[in-house]
Amino acid sequence: MRPETIAASSRPARAAALLMTSSAPSPPSAAGLPPGPTVTPASTPASRLGAIGALLANAFVWGLSWWPLRELHARGLHPLWATALFFVLGCAMVLLARRGAWAALRRAPSLIVLGLATGATNAAFNWGVATGEVVRVVLLFYLMPLWAVFLARWLLHEPLTRAGLARVVLALAGAVLVLSPPGGGLSLRLHGLADGLGLIGGLCFALTNVWLRREAARPAEARALAMFIGGATLPAALGALLCAQGLLPGLPAPQPGWVAIALAQGVVFVAANVALQYGAARVSVAVASVVMLTEVVFAAASAVLIGGETLQPSLGLGGALILGSALLAALERPRR
Repeated sequence: MRPETIAASSRPARAAALLMTSSAPSPPSAAGLPPGPTVTPASTPASRLGAIGALLANAFVWGLSWWPLRELHARGLHPLWATALFFVLGCAMVLLARRGAWAALRRAPSLIVLGLATGATNAAFNWGVATGEVVRVVLLFYLMPLWAVFLARWLLHEPLTRAGLARVVLALAGAVLVLSPPGGGLSLRLHGLADGLGLIGGLCFALTNVWLRREAARPAEARALAMFIGGATLPAALGALLCAQGLLPGLPAPQPGWVAIALAQGVVFVAANVALQYGAARVSVAVASVVMLTEVVFAAASAVLIGGETLQPSLGLGGALILGSALLAALERPRR
């Protein structure tokens, strides 16, 4: 199976983890993502439900990822530092699992772009959901299919299809509604830094997906390691730069509170990626893609129930249009 549309509805950390399950490369599809593991179809209804349950567990973890990030932020660990620490763990996992990953990466300097895009994606998204309105940030992040259409045209010279333009129209209409002021009217004004971070995160994730396709012939372990290194170094470098200018607190001294949360979250992320690999290898791409879009539902529900956020009608309708655009991208048939 190829995780083309799966990665289109997942974070780069999950896309990198999924890459690690691939063996022999297969041709990239028009959806623009790399080859992945072979499908082992679920042979019984129970095993199929187990696979779907594993994907739902993964979506649940990522949908609630804003909560531990906020807890860490409240204890003095900024989301940029937290992101860097999480990805350092990922780097260690790749290097331990694939001893030849570093040598393969050194032979592929073009993967630097992939690493930078991954780092920017996670830095922006995690910072946004930790400090802003979760639902808004998540929905603006999921404008990714809009950016992907134009980036694929620019970098891969893919034609602009009717389906692609339809996704653009849906996503833009959703963005207008999401960004509309609560009192009514239409607007494209950002509501603070977090909104901008959500948009930047989605744009960088689209670049990540397009660059993964461009570099699909590279070894899977090299691409995965580039993504994890970028996810660790770019947030750390940005954090150091902002800290030097007095705009960000430095990395705090280890304290039992935030260290325990960070370690626990790292373990949960690893378990979630294992669940992703199990589920994605046993159901079709279309099924996995749709199931993993429930991340948005989990994020919205948890933000309302735990975070005390409210869902305005315009936000709900705009979110439905954006998710519709993402769903069309996930279910698009690869071009031959």
